[in-house]
Amino acid sequence: MTHAPAPAKINLALVVGPRGDDGKHEVATLMQRVDLCDRVTVTRSCELRVDGFADDTIVHAALTALADAAGADAAWHARIEKEIPVAAGLGGGSSDAATALRLACATLDEPLSPERLHELGRRLGSDVPFFLAPGPQLATGDGTRLEPADLPQDYVVLLALPHDTRKESTAAVYARFTGGAGFDDRRRRVAAIAATATRARDLAALPPNDLAASPFTAELAALGAFRSDVSGGGPTVYGLFHHRAAAEDAARRVRSRARVWITIPAWYG
Repeated sequence: MTHAPAPAKINLALVVGPRGDDGKHEVATLMQRVDLCDRVTVTRSCELRVDGFADDTIVHAALTALADAAGADAAWHARIEKEIPVAAGLGGGSSDAATALRLACATLDEPLSPERLHELGRRLGSDVPFFLAPGPQLATGDGTRLEPADLPQDYVVLLALPHDTRKESTAAVYARFTGGAGFDDRRRRVAAIAATATRARDLAALPPNDLAASPFTAELAALGAFRSDVSGGGPTVYGLFHHRAAAEDAARRVRSRARVWITIPAWYG
C-alpha cells in the first residue's frame, strides 16, 4: 500500500504531574482517533522529497530517521494532503509522520519490526507512537508508554476550533504548567475508566484536561454533549454526543465563532 489516511486524535483525558528531575512532566492521557484525516502517499524515488504541505518538518525527519535505522537510502517521495487543522491539539503532524513511517517501512527489503518503529516514533514526538498502534490507547510516563484501551465507540464527535484563539507551542504550554498536586489520584481515575468503560456515557467521569481550558467546553456541555474538553494543549474543543442530530444542532450554534467538524471515533492505525 502506498497511501493511507492519517487520522486526527482527541485526548479524552489528559492529566499532568509535577515536573520531574529530568525536566519533564509525567502524564496520563487517554487517546482516541477520530475520522478526520489527512492523506499520506509514499512511493520509492531517487531522492527524499515531501510535497503538499510546505510547513512539514516531521515527515521529512521521520523518513530520514527510518533510512538511518534501516541502513538504506532516504529515497522516498511523500505527499501530504491536509485536512486536519495545524497546531490545533489534534496530532495531525504526528499522525502524518507515523503513517509515512509505516508506508515507507513496507517498501524496505527488510522492514523494521514494530518495536523498532515505535522507538523511532518516540524520538520524533510523544504522540507518534500512539499513531503507530491501533485503537484507543492509555499513554503514561512521558506519553509514549502505551496500553490498549477497549473503549466504547458509539458516539458522535463535534470538534470546535475557536476563530480567535491561537495555539502556543506544546513546550510553552508545559513550561507554564505549575500544577500537578493530586496527580496520582487523577492518573488512577483515568486508568480505571480506561479499563472499565463499557458505555459511551462512562467517559463523562474522566477528569478535565490539566493543561488547557476553554469556555467552549461548558457551552458544548450545555448544548447536549455528555463529555466536553480541550484536546491536548488546545485550542480545539471536542464534544461527545449520543446522537448526530444533537451534534449538528450544537455545530450550527457555534459555527459563527469556530471552525467545526462532525466526525466519529476511528480505529485504524
